[in-house]
Amino acid sequence: MRFTTILVLCAIPLLAADWPQWRGPNRDGVSPETGLLKQWPQNGPKLVWKATGLGEGYSSFSVSGGRLFTQGQRAGVQYVMAFDVGSGKKQWEVANGQAYEERRGNGPRGTPTVDGERVYALAADGSLVCLEAATGKKLWGFNVVSRYGGEVPHWGISESPLVDGARLIVQPGGSGASIVALDKLSGKEVWKSPGDPAAYSSAILAQVGGIKQLLHFTSDAAVGLRADNGERLWRYTQVSNRTANVATPIYRNGHAFFSSDYGTGAALLKLDADASGKRAQEVYFTREMRNHYSSSVLVGQHLYGFSSSVLTAMKFDDGSVAWRDRSVGKGSVIFADGMLYCQGENGTIALVETTPSGYKEISRFSITIGGYPLWALPVIANGQLYVRDQDTLYRYAVK
Repeated sequence: MRFTTILVLCAIPLLAADWPQWRGPNRDGVSPETGLLKQWPQNGPKLVWKATGLGEGYSSFSVSGGRLFTQGQRAGVQYVMAFDVGSGKKQWEVANGQAYEERRGNGPRGTPTVDGERVYALAADGSLVCLEAATGKKLWGFNVVSRYGGEVPHWGISESPLVDGARLIVQPGGSGASIVALDKLSGKEVWKSPGDPAAYSSAILAQVGGIKQLLHFTSDAAVGLRADNGERLWRYTQVSNRTANVATPIYRNGHAFFSSDYGTGAALLKLDADASGKRAQEVYFTREMRNHYSSSVLVGQHLYGFSSSVLTAMKFDDGSVAWRDRSVGKGSVIFADGMLYCQGENGTIALVETTPSGYKEISRFSITIGGYPLWALPVIANGQLYVRDQDTLYRYAVK
């Protein structure tokens, strides 16, 4: 009995340090881990293992229960797959969707979402599937774009499904079903909300007063919906570039931040907390933070993100810029234990102190990449840093 108890207690920190969905436990790019390295050796943190067999694609990772989940494409088929985090060996893979090809890179873009014993994944052609996390057994699935009359956007469906209690949220982009909620156990429709075509962003949830809102970025606007029935509460268009709205919204204390590139900018919106919740008031609009394919992270009072190709620190409340730096070049950023992990699309990865006083890089290393940029978001889970370059997966020890 004592031995069993010890095993359970030891497992708790590992589960707490999982990264079960797009941008981490809270969809904000922030890891709750502590005790991570504050400086790396000259050649970077220790490489624990290197695995291949992921195929083409920009899908990032979910890490849960000792497994790493991602998506990839090989020989004309898109797959959802699971790897053992200890060894890097592939445990299973399941076909999901026809081949998706685009000159900037083929294959799936979205990240699987793990919810208990199930994993949900959305392929670049709109094929949605629910699988057993342990075995890959298919429980249900269908193509959301075909079913709801949407259209695959130019660079492919890139959304990562969102679990909200008993519901699964996805954006098919149909005129009568821009965003839909499905029963996560069966795939049956719960509600559908008419509106705009699909963009490339993934939704978040926000409790605004007494109303739980679904915050999403469509092809034409930032929108807020009632999470329980899909009613549109508000719509804001100035932040949309109508080319590629990609970044995930950020929410704190009644305020929502949206950003896009292509010369557009960012907006902070104050959301109405009254009984109707049907208003979003612009606090500021700025061109100082133009998130392209990556999202900012909010740490303390400041956002840290790539404004096009320049890493920028900007105050959340008023949009004032604290500093800018070329850093690793254009890339992605996540946060853990007081540090920014900045991944350049050229293969450079830097450890940067998180402070509004100025750019303070501590360490960096590089990997040799193939013919496409390093666009898959890096992940930190259980003291490990995971990096993907198309077919190749790297695991580094950063604890």
